[in-house]
Amino acid sequence: MLDHVFLAAVEQLRRSCDDAMLDPSAGEERLTSDLLGGDLTWEGAYALPGEGRPHRVRADLTLDWPTWSQTTYRSWQIDGDIDEPPELGVEVVMRVQFLAEAPDLSTISSVLPDEGPTLGGEHLRRASPTVEQVVDGELATTDWAVEFAYEGTYEVTTAVIEDAARLAEVFDGVGAWIASALVRLGDLKLAFRPPEEVDD
Repeated sequence: MLDHVFLAAVEQLRRSCDDAMLDPSAGEERLTSDLLGGDLTWEGAYALPGEGRPHRVRADLTLDWPTWSQTTYRSWQIDGDIDEPPELGVEVVMRVQFLAEAPDLSTISSVLPDEGPTLGGEHLRRASPTVEQVVDGELATTDWAVEFAYEGTYEVTTAVIEDAARLAEVFDGVGAWIASALVRLGDLKLAFRPPEEVDD
């Protein structure tokens, strides 16, 4: 059974991105369940409007609702009390792709803050970047991509458990933060592959 707190978090995160006028990437939104572990995961991708498709600069978002959080929530429903608040895992990945040459990490890093958006008073933390190199059948590099991930957890308070609409306050600034980061990345003078060489 899908938990309404998790679904409310997904809806509020989507709304925050919509309010920031971000463009959702068609076909990139997924809701999955781990049949063995029981974890629920939502994934979505957003870019600046008018950026073109496929997006060269985008944000990949992930929300995780682990099994133990669901168990804790159900205990609250039954007993009206919780020993340990449930948590939502949150990840925001800033991705630059279809680069024509190896990325200059220092240049890209310079426009991205060390801390991500704030959730419940805690900032998401920036992880080390990941560089992706794509090669063809001849083992020649066709393009590059780089990702900067911001990760963290949001501890779901009793007030939010009792009224999931309060999640609007938690995720309110996330969309604006993502939009600002995408604008800064888009303003960089990076060498991209020509659009006609990029497969959608």
